Amino acid sequence: QVQLVESGGGLVQAGGSLRLSCAASGGTFSRTAMGWFRQAPGKEREFVAAISWGGGRTYYAESVKRRFTISRDDAKNTVYLQMNNLKLEDTAVYYCAADGGSFIATRMTDYDYWGQGTQVTVSS
Repeated sequence: QVQLVESGGGLVQAGGSLRLSCAASGGTFSRTAMGWFRQAPGKEREFVAAISWGGGRTYYAESVKRRFTISRDDAKNTVYLQMNNLKLEDTAVYYCAADGGSFIATRMTDYDYWGQGTQVTVSS
C-alpha cells in the first residue's frame, strides 16, 4: 500500500509560481512511475505531468508545457511539480498519483494510488 500526501498549494497571482510536493510512503518509490493530475470545478480530472521511475523521462500536457516541471527525489521519496507563469485556468485541485506497474504513465486508469489533493488558486 502506498500513501501519498501533497503539499504546497495555495493562492497565487497570475504570472506567479508555486511548487507542489508529494511525499510517498510504502512501496518501492524508486521503481514507481509518478504523475500529477488536476481537477477544476465542474470539469473532469485531467493529466498534467508524469515522470518515469529513474526520472529519465517526462511527459506534459500541452497546456502546461514550458511552464511546469515535474521532478523526483528518490532519496526523499518525493515528487515535485514546479509551476511557473501560472494562469487563471491553472486553478484546480492538484492530485499526485503513483503507478507501480508502468515505467511511465499518462492515463488516470494506469494509476493505483492517489493523494488527497491540494488546492491551487490563481487570481488576477
